[in-house]
Amino acid sequence: MSDWPLLSLVTFLPLVGAAFILFIRGEPEIVAQNSRSVALWTALVTFLLSILVWANFDPAQPGFQMVEKSPWLPGLGVNYYVGVDGISLWFVLLSTLLTLICIIGSWHSVQTRVKEYMIAFLVMNTLMVGVFVALDIVLFYIFFEGILIPMYLIIGIWGGPRRIYAAFKFFLYTLAGSVLFLIAILVMYMQTGTTEIPVLMNTDFEPALQRWLWLAMFASFAVKMPMWPFHTWLPDAHVEAPTAGSVVLAGILLKVGGYAFLRFSLPMLPEASEYFTPLIFALSVIAIIYTSLVALAQTDMKKLIAYSSVAHMGIVTIGIFTPNAPGIAGSIIMMLSHGLVSAALFMVVGVVYDRIHSREIAAYGGLAERMPVYATVFMLFMLASVGLPGTSGFVGEILVIVGVFAVDAWVAALAATGMILGAAYMLWLYRRVIFGALTKESLKAIRDMRANEVIAFAPLVVLVLLMGIYPQFFLEPMAASIDQLLARTLPAAEQLAMQ
Repeated sequence: MSDWPLLSLVTFLPLVGAAFILFIRGEPEIVAQNSRSVALWTALVTFLLSILVWANFDPAQPGFQMVEKSPWLPGLGVNYYVGVDGISLWFVLLSTLLTLICIIGSWHSVQTRVKEYMIAFLVMNTLMVGVFVALDIVLFYIFFEGILIPMYLIIGIWGGPRRIYAAFKFFLYTLAGSVLFLIAILVMYMQTGTTEIPVLMNTDFEPALQRWLWLAMFASFAVKMPMWPFHTWLPDAHVEAPTAGSVVLAGILLKVGGYAFLRFSLPMLPEASEYFTPLIFALSVIAIIYTSLVALAQTDMKKLIAYSSVAHMGIVTIGIFTPNAPGIAGSIIMMLSHGLVSAALFMVVGVVYDRIHSREIAAYGGLAERMPVYATVFMLFMLASVGLPGTSGFVGEILVIVGVFAVDAWVAALAATGMILGAAYMLWLYRRVIFGALTKESLKAIRDMRANEVIAFAPLVVLVLLMGIYPQFFLEPMAASIDQLLARTLPAAEQLAMQ
């Protein structure tokens, strides 16, 4: 199996499925059914292949594994160059899993332009995996920017009433920041003559140049996460996106910015990262407190979850720029956990939205009486979101807080307020939707979850509990890569401290 181009198969197999769907012809109902089936089998096989990537990964090795390299633009020295390490491994699996879940969850809810919808998600799968396996910065940039196109179409075609506005806002915000990233790539290429990420990670750029490059990258990565105050596109995009669009947006796209900080800013620009750490801490603390308070004031379920995502990403950025193993490991676990939990929470909203077509919290109440399975699933992911011990949310948050406490106790204390505020708005949401008397006529005939919805939630339930009960399963593969990253960043921090 080691001779197989596993990463290329995982990356590009969804494109084969998308091309197959493109040529499906016949009656609209037959085309829709066949498109769903091809998309499902393609996503399932892609996920199983990503499991093989995990099975063939050696946790003891800190470097990149399963590397594939061949000339692509030889005149410029740009190669098709892919590989995985302990930091990128879990994000590849998360991407393939959530694509599969989106297709299963959309089986009944999407009835218009099903063929194009399935093609968009399979293309998105390729681009998401490509981001996490790319070892050439030009290749990374193509995947990084390419994600915008299918996501723009998913929001703009299958979204809500204000979908065009939300799609344009999403596209323009993220594209504007990425222009500066492209400039940074060109400068690094002119300085080194290479676009290979492993080489750039071990290149010592001048401190003054590092700061300019760091700011250029920050403009792009901060929008993608999104960090406060670059977050304003996110609530609109989530509210207008279809359920599966919100799942991918929250589950994967918000992680691309955090992954880019770990892959580029920290190892390539360690002195600048140390210099700008107070700025990151300040913006992150504001995000945690401010967006949590904004979430408390929301009347739309999707907006509340969207603002909670910004708050959780604030904890992630604090962890990323905490120069120790608990902080960085906690930030990665936090991203993985948020990818599962936020995806599930948007699916929770989608379940009831498909039935009565309202996201307003006031439209619900007393659902426990008619939807006991739904109420149980909602409760689990609500508790994981607030960091209940035994769930994935607790592991990530406690590791970040422990890591940052060793650096700055005040930042740790302020970050911990996010757990308290998170419990306030999530428990308030759950009480309003699930408990109370079932008095609204529109809810008296509402049905519990369908089989495809239960199947879509099942792996998320298992993983959230597994990560909470046995976190070492997820921490062990990333430990060696984190140690290697710290070996690059810590000397820069010590050198800056002596100045």
